Amino acid sequence: MRVVGIETEYGITDPQDPGANPILLSSQLVAACRQWAGDASARWDYGGEDPLMDLRGSRRSREHATVDMLTDAHEYDHDRGQVTLRRRRGSWEDPAHLNAVLANGARFYVDHAHPEYSGPEVSSARDAVVWDAAGDKIARAAVETFNADGGSVALFKNNVDGKGASYGTHENYLVSRSVAFDELARRLTPHLVSRQVVVGAGRVGLGAYGEVAGFQMSQRADYMEAEVGLETTLRRPIVNTRDEPHADRARWRRLHIIIGDANCMEVPTYLKVGTTSLILAAIEAGDDRLDALVLADPVAEVSAVSHDVTMRHRLALASGEMGTALDMQRALLTIARDHVADAEDAAVIAKWEDVLEALSRDVFSAAKDVEWVAKLQLMGRMRDRYGSMGAEGVPVRAAWDDDRLKAADVQWSEVGVGLAWRLAAAGAVTRLTTDAEVESAVALPPTTTRAWLRGRMVAKRPDIIDAAGWSSIVLDRETDHGHLEVVNLPNPMATTHELLDSLIDEVRPAATDPRHD
Repeated sequence: MRVVGIETEYGITDPQDPGANPILLSSQLVAACRQWAGDASARWDYGGEDPLMDLRGSRRSREHATVDMLTDAHEYDHDRGQVTLRRRRGSWEDPAHLNAVLANGARFYVDHAHPEYSGPEVSSARDAVVWDAAGDKIARAAVETFNADGGSVALFKNNVDGKGASYGTHENYLVSRSVAFDELARRLTPHLVSRQVVVGAGRVGLGAYGEVAGFQMSQRADYMEAEVGLETTLRRPIVNTRDEPHADRARWRRLHIIIGDANCMEVPTYLKVGTTSLILAAIEAGDDRLDALVLADPVAEVSAVSHDVTMRHRLALASGEMGTALDMQRALLTIARDHVADAEDAAVIAKWEDVLEALSRDVFSAAKDVEWVAKLQLMGRMRDRYGSMGAEGVPVRAAWDDDRLKAADVQWSEVGVGLAWRLAAAGAVTRLTTDAEVESAVALPPTTTRAWLRGRMVAKRPDIIDAAGWSSIVLDRETDHGHLEVVNLPNPMATTHELLDSLIDEVRPAATDPRHD
């Protein structure tokens, strides 16, 4: 079992006022989410946040950090290691509407200029799909709540705004700290570069601003500028080096992947998480066959792969050999077969193989499972429809810089109502979940991780929850130590539904964090 999680920053706009402040809009939307949730009064516990620690062993000073890197709290004085919160929730200085800790174990909050859904920790690729889809349902409910109250907002599950900005869909994987980081990054990068052929979301336009007419596989490819790095919005790296495990630091890393696309279809999300988890298992096992796949220039290859929808581009390996992204994915599939641990892994392997075979046989035969192919197919039909009659009566397709194609690219991803959701409702793309599963995941957390405890405590005992974070819950109740007590949850896999009843009925004394003395 590997603990994983997905974070989605949604694109946001006011259809009636395109120039509206996105930060204010995001805050209002999170407030609407809190209203929809009924009682999402718990704050976020930033005590476990450490965004400036680098996996390579250094720490970025706050003076040299960009504003977007400072994701830790106002509420804690980290230098003194003490809580500086006031004792009652209503008196906290941080505006309540910036965060919602949800009953399904997730967090919905303002991340700079975007609303973000940070899904709960899950223990399988399929569960990642279920709770990711639940996040879209929650986001849509927030939109409808806000608009019903006189607001005007639209959300998009994409990664670009068409004006040069990109926002992230981040994956998080619990990885053994016994693996040297350099080895981890070197062996994982070929997969992150080549998996676009399977999991890309598709994009109209090439370049950061979409300044070159065309279509490409990935929304994030043109924004990757480094192999590794701590930043997430400047010089974006293929492998992020933030060392913030939200778990026992001696045992675990949280590998933070920022290269991935926001997928509106379920199979790409499933394969994105499932295949990456299998390659991580191979790395943890020390499988040195991965060294033969190391790339000569990974950063250059990210865009090169994405821009070639014929999939003929040949990547240059460090060994001097050449191969296509499909060749790379087949080689990785072969290696991954030897690291299957259970039926969940076997199912990922089977789907991965099916998709690669379809892409190799006839690209459009993969349209039900591969998002960039489904989008390309739809855009092709639109190009035919919007085309003109050329010389000698020969039809000419609409050009890729046609504004109607750009608009359709945006409409594809409007949360809950966009073209991707319409295709799913019509049965034109593969679904892995059921409506009932997703509805359940809107209200309930996964049962196999500590998210179960977080979500059920938020739902059942909001009266005593001051705050909750990934690795802790802050209780507001009288104890020998004062009003605030921290229940520490350092093992993402240990605190499950088996321990919940006693904590709900009578919150047992837990090791009190010295910050709260």
